[in-house]
Amino acid sequence: MKKLNIFCILCLGLNSINAQDIGNLLLAGDDASLLSENYLNPAISGMMSGMNSGWYTTAKTHKKFGFDLTLGMSASFTPEKDQTFNFISSQYNYVTLEGGNSQLPTVMSDIANETTFQVSVPNAAGNFKVATFTMPGGAVSEMPVNATPTPHIQIGLGLPFNTDIKLRYVPTINYDSKVNGSLIGIGLQHDLTQYLGLISKLPFSISILGAYSKANVDYSIDNNNLSSEISAANGLATYSLDTWTVQALGSLDFKILTFYAGFGYNSGTANFDVNGDYTLTYDVEDSNGNSIATVNENISNPINLDFNSNGIRATLGTRLNISFFKIFADYTMQEYNTVSLGIAFSLR
Repeated sequence: MKKLNIFCILCLGLNSINAQDIGNLLLAGDDASLLSENYLNPAISGMMSGMNSGWYTTAKTHKKFGFDLTLGMSASFTPEKDQTFNFISSQYNYVTLEGGNSQLPTVMSDIANETTFQVSVPNAAGNFKVATFTMPGGAVSEMPVNATPTPHIQIGLGLPFNTDIKLRYVPTINYDSKVNGSLIGIGLQHDLTQYLGLISKLPFSISILGAYSKANVDYSIDNNNLSSEISAANGLATYSLDTWTVQALGSLDFKILTFYAGFGYNSGTANFDVNGDYTLTYDVEDSNGNSIATVNENISNPINLDFNSNGIRATLGTRLNISFFKIFADYTMQEYNTVSLGIAFSLR
């Protein structure tokens, strides 16, 4: 089956995960939603982890009207447990595998093998609508590491009261004529060191950060992406992700090097929808397995999935300071451990 970009062009719209189209799962009827959720879950969880990362490289805030411009990249590593999922036949109504239960690859697996399912849906007069479809394998074999990338461009500005406002914004960008992605984000970082008397004279800073991000990605589905048993009109897959983080920050700020750390909480929600009108073609078999006809079924907006991710996080990082030019890297321990790195131009 032809390989296509189904997601994701978060933030800059430049990074994509190559995977085979999942549109053919629509033949699974009501089982398509559960199969899609199990397959996509680690990539969406990884994106939410990455969107909550890379917001800071020091706990020290700017002076009034100081600013920085940051170009960064986060990569959230997929835990081994989420690289596959258990196909448990009793959880599905209409789809089966030869051999029954099985361990199947998610999109964030290095197992690229496709999986063929059989579909049997009860029809009128004791007959069955039957079909087969192929579910894609993992996409990691086409990626440098098993991690979901989320790049970002960020501007920070010093406000009164030792507070920084941080903005992330990428307008809608089209990729490969099929995929559109956009991102907005806002964060506030407030210095707490100012309230600690003599400690504020030391090269040590503490602050608190709160940040919110929203990303939207949509992917056009047309008949070139689908098997001959499916036709689409106005087919569109959409991803909408919202993430929040609150963190306490600390840093040691020396002239050449900055060492920083953060501890806090992440939260995020995501929606994945397959919209449009689709015509599915099934063979009709009698109770003895004899093919007796074909039948078309029309469906609209067939998949709507919700995802969520939350938990604590802890970050350690360092930054090299060369005048107003900064180079940084940090590692965050969370459900999907994340590395963030990049460069920044900063004037205090």
